[in-house]
Amino acid sequence: MGGAGDCPQRGGDPAVGARRGRQRIRVSLATLVQSLADNKQLLGLRYAEWCTAAPTLEADIAGAAMGLDDLGHSRVLHGSLRELGEADAERDPTSPEHYLNVAYLDQPWSNWNQFVAANAVLDTAFTLMIEALANGKVEVLRSRLRKMLQEEHYHYLHGRSWLRQGGGNPEVGRAFEEAVEWFGPEGGEVDQFHKAGQLTAGVADLRSSLGERVAIAAPPVPADWARWDPRRRRTRPGGIDARTFEMLRGLEEKRYMPAGGERKDS
Repeated sequence: MGGAGDCPQRGGDPAVGARRGRQRIRVSLATLVQSLADNKQLLGLRYAEWCTAAPTLEADIAGAAMGLDDLGHSRVLHGSLRELGEADAERDPTSPEHYLNVAYLDQPWSNWNQFVAANAVLDTAFTLMIEALANGKVEVLRSRLRKMLQEEHYHYLHGRSWLRQGGGNPEVGRAFEEAVEWFGPEGGEVDQFHKAGQLTAGVADLRSSLGERVAIAAPPVPADWARWDPRRRRTRPGGIDARTFEMLRGLEEKRYMPAGGERKDS
């Protein structure tokens, strides 16, 4: 029989530290999963916004299908938070910044190149993290995330196909940079989770795998991590646009509304 280190973990593990300037901020595995869930939710919404505006009917249908996939994946990931011990900070329903998404998803996309870059690069980055979690030691994630990978493979094929068709895409560099930021700095909490067996890949592995799958040369990693927010996993300030935020607030209110009745305010 294996030792204690070989047994699946149930979550609720001690948080590890990450530095932002001089302030030490503790980030748990639950916060990483919450960020993944928020990004999947917003990516699904951004895909859906293009389901009648893509260059071809096939791309319209793909956008709608991938949007539904990612909204479902977000729901599963958010549902795992309770068993992981919840995320570090309570969400502020009055602030767009309480969503832990990359800046690339803050605003609706204005052109197809943005869609393709997000599909080919950011979606692939999130898939790599899902793979690392699904193959790690945390039981709730191992059991719930495996099915996502089958659907994510289609997303990868779609993004790669459009990226190859379009020649040079000016949005890819920004998407790749934000993906690298989202993985976090080497030696940070992602590498600690990897060392503990909660993830099967560290930061260097994730960066390398992303470059290989997208088949582009990785841009230089940002040298100054002092502006990096370890909870939101980004360096850029700001948050999602007001229209999207109001829609998401409405969805959250419905989630907690009693079945068959109106929500009662105290």
